[in-house]
Amino acid sequence: MSSGLLHRFLFEGLPVRGALVRLTGGWREVLARRAAVGAYPQPVRTLLGEMLAAGVLMHSNIKFEGALVLQVHGDGPLKLAVAEITSELGFRATAQLAGSIGDTAGLPELVNVHGRGRCAITLDARDRPTGTMPYQGIVPLHGDQGEPLHSIAEVLEHYMLQSEQLDTRLILAADDELAAGLLLQRMPVTGAGNLGERDEDRIGIDEDFNRIALLGGSLTREELLTLDVDTLLRRLFWQENVRVFEPRPARFRCACSRERVRTMLVGLGREEIEDILAERGDVEVGCDFCGLHYRFDAVDVGEMFAPAQDQQPGPGTLQ
Repeated sequence: MSSGLLHRFLFEGLPVRGALVRLTGGWREVLARRAAVGAYPQPVRTLLGEMLAAGVLMHSNIKFEGALVLQVHGDGPLKLAVAEITSELGFRATAQLAGSIGDTAGLPELVNVHGRGRCAITLDARDRPTGTMPYQGIVPLHGDQGEPLHSIAEVLEHYMLQSEQLDTRLILAADDELAAGLLLQRMPVTGAGNLGERDEDRIGIDEDFNRIALLGGSLTREELLTLDVDTLLRRLFWQENVRVFEPRPARFRCACSRERVRTMLVGLGREEIEDILAERGDVEVGCDFCGLHYRFDAVDVGEMFAPAQDQQPGPGTLQ
């Protein structure tokens, strides 16, 4: 079953596109898996939900096979927040804390935007050649004049304008039941004979987008979290001709596997792994995203580092 839906739409006759996402059961699964080892503070849960909604919206507008990863780093009480979205709109998220967090902390307080706080946007192509690095853009958490940006929506709007030259309006909200977002974006107009050639036409394009963005900006957090898609679009854009496409499902999905963990352990080297084995009796690795634990005993470790022709599949255990 789908645990979230993405709805894309266009404004007929206008160079403006939009998307609306509602993550339901999948988002609750992200929180439930974390709650098993200790729930995140509310401001961190809100930020992760908004990052997931934003990531799904952003991925829906690019032709790209692979993972889009949003990361917020800082030297405040939130050390790292990560949201990953695949081409199939599978998503997962995690965070690392470095201190206590108050119930009302916003983005500036969480990551210290005037310190080393930053946002990284990574596109990791599925067919990326071995040895090459994925594309990554680094986004400051403050504006051009050094003013702090108070939400991940403001950060990503600033990024889209500065790096992609695309005017974007992004409204995000999350609670413990739902992560949702609305994206409005001016479509690039290029080529001979198109509207972008004349100043007066350019002004008209600006006015069209600004009007739509102003309407979208009137959306409240409560409305985004409670209204169904049809009601929300009708209430915001009742005077516009909106064409809505078939929705796409989005769901929680973790990419971890026993084989990937095994490869990671081999990369650490035999000496380090055998030291852990001698100290603890086995090697156990937990996934920060989904909470699964992979355990390797002495037989498994021996097979990891045996010559390839001598290796036999080991039973191992998964908890």
